[in-house]
Formats: sequence, structure tokens, C-alpha cells
Amino acid sequence: MIGFDGSPAARRALREAAALFAPRRALVVVVWEAGYAFDLADLPTRLLESPPTTVDIRTAMQLDESMYDAAQQLAERGAATAAEGGLDAEGLAVADDITVADTLVRVARERNAQVLVVGAHGHSAWREVLLGSTSREIVHRAPCPALVVRAEEKPKAH
Repeated sequence: MIGFDGSPAARRALREAAALFAPRRALVVVVWEAGYAFDLADLPTRLLESPPTTVDIRTAMQLDESMYDAAQQLAERGAATAAEGGLDAEGLAVADDITVADTLVRVARERNAQVLVVGAHGHSAWREVLLGSTSREIVHRAPCPALVVRAEEKPKAH
């Protein structure tokens, strides 16, 4: 199973997984935040501490559906890239549970994954303290071996 968000680190993780595990089956999973459209609709009210406004539920539902469609398309593009690398891959968009790590660990458990591959974004230490680290959580909680692939380092200017 490969966690994929389309970032350079995730693309590299996908390529490395293909090189290591082809021609095995693979599930490329994109985690998307269900209900985010409803949070966005409510944001001005919360920020400005103004009286509640009427949320256009139909618009929020359409936006949420569009976000799911975009996540599924990203998962399918990731699966196509994995297939180019020799994996028998399928893409899957999954609504998040609490965090991306929680969701990936849950899906890995449900699908009896043999390995869980993710890309490491290389956040600064300060940002990691504030936001946590998906890759760190996966290493500690995955029900199977976890492979964390660093993003390619940019060449240093001389």
C-alpha cells in the first residue's frame, strides 16, 4: 500500500516502491478531507465572531463531491505511475478519519497490507512539533513494515 498526495516526496516513494516490489499488487491511497467544504463555508462566521450565516448546503455538497473526485483522479494517476513502474496497481480515495496517518494505518489494517510506503516531506522541526509527522506516526503505528522515502534533495549551489 502506498500513501500518495502527489507531492515530490510521494512521487519518489511511489517510484521506489515500484522498483522494490514490482510486479506485485499495490493499492495507491489518497486521503482527502471529507466535510472540508462545510468547514470552509463556516469559516467567516468563526473568524469574525459574527452571527451564524446560512450555509448553502447544496454548494458545500457539490464542493465536497468535487474534492472527492479530485482525490480519486489523483489516486488513479498515482496508480498509473505505479503501473508504469511494473506494479499491478489500483487507486483509492479515502475520506480521512482523524489524521492522514490514522486513515492510512486503518486502511493498511483493513486491506492486510504487507508494507505501507509513504514519502517524507522533510518539514522543519518547528513545523513538525506543531503539526506532527505523518511518516513518524505511520512508523510507530502501522500494522505492517513501513517504508518512508525522503524527497530527493536539491543540489546545493556552489
